[in-house]
Amino acid sequence: MQAVGLITEYNPLHNGHRYHLQRAQQLTGADCVVVVMSGNWLQRGEPAILDKWTRAKLALANGADLVIELPVFFATQPAHLFARGGIELLSALNCTSVVFGAEHPELDFQRLTAAIAANQGDFSHYNATYATQFNTALQAATGVTLTAANDMLSFCYYTANQALAHPMRLVPIKRQQADHATTAIATGSSYASGTAVRQAAFDQNWASLKSVVPTDTLTALTTQRLQRWADFWPFLQYQLLTVDIAHSGQYDQMAEGLEYRMQAMAQRATSFDDFIHQVKSKRYTYTRLQRVATAALLQLTQAEVQAAQAHNYLRVLGFTPKGQAYLHQVKKQLSLPLYTKINQKLRQHALNLDYRAGRVYQLINGQSQDLYRQPWQLPAIIG
Repeated sequence: MQAVGLITEYNPLHNGHRYHLQRAQQLTGADCVVVVMSGNWLQRGEPAILDKWTRAKLALANGADLVIELPVFFATQPAHLFARGGIELLSALNCTSVVFGAEHPELDFQRLTAAIAANQGDFSHYNATYATQFNTALQAATGVTLTAANDMLSFCYYTANQALAHPMRLVPIKRQQADHATTAIATGSSYASGTAVRQAAFDQNWASLKSVVPTDTLTALTTQRLQRWADFWPFLQYQLLTVDIAHSGQYDQMAEGLEYRMQAMAQRATSFDDFIHQVKSKRYTYTRLQRVATAALLQLTQAEVQAAQAHNYLRVLGFTPKGQAYLHQVKKQLSLPLYTKINQKLRQHALNLDYRAGRVYQLINGQSQDLYRQPWQLPAIIG
């Protein structure tokens, strides 16, 4: 069996994602579709609207055969580290190709990657805060700038893939959905941005969602609790007001001096949105600040995140019979540990950061996220 890999968040899964799943298998002729999906905390530093188990089940129902969780220590990172984590997992699972959406799939990402490496060195020197400097270097080296989010992520996939001993085949495809910044669902459209889908769900505008999400996604959105940052604000504010400033300075992605500003603004902010706007300055993007806020909420220090990134692993969230057969095929060849459930020992050691992230999410979601949860086993999808 040959497998194609996808790196995703599905926040939540909409028609654009379903198209991606279908095209990935069509373009590669793969026997098995492997999805690496962020858990309950996402790359832009925010909680997922639906928990990882619900989103994994939706993925399996819409074309995925095997769903693996991207650990929190990669899922909540800038693009180059997010990409590295996902590419590592797909490579470890012996995927032969990776298909991903880009705003401009016609770009020669491999050439751009080689050019920036020759002129600027290791891309790991950059993160989302330095996107302007990165594009300045890229413009100088190639005449091209990457301002669209998925084009930048595509570049990062190529960079991470080239670092592998055996690179996979990368296949960018045109994104079949509205721009990320679009906050409204266009009348009569079959596609909408994740931002627009989430806003409609929070507004309970179910009629507008019917045409842009699969039926099972709509069912999940209408029957389950939907999470957002506002729900976690009291916990974050408590952390910032009570934790020693020397400790908060050690949070992952915290810039020097930012811990003082965050603590000061937590004293007077009335909501999470108010807090982020008060902390915002020209030096930091909103996304960077949300990632730091996530690290503060989850008590993730830079030292433990960096240590964990050196020990990636495969956490199975679900599979179909085809996915199960593929796992059986590659199990003896895996270069990373494979986990199907978290017991007390794993909770305290190897998977402690993901357990911590899930337990905090559970404070609002109310559903057990990790301890003794078994992967979904879905029947094969017909048609």
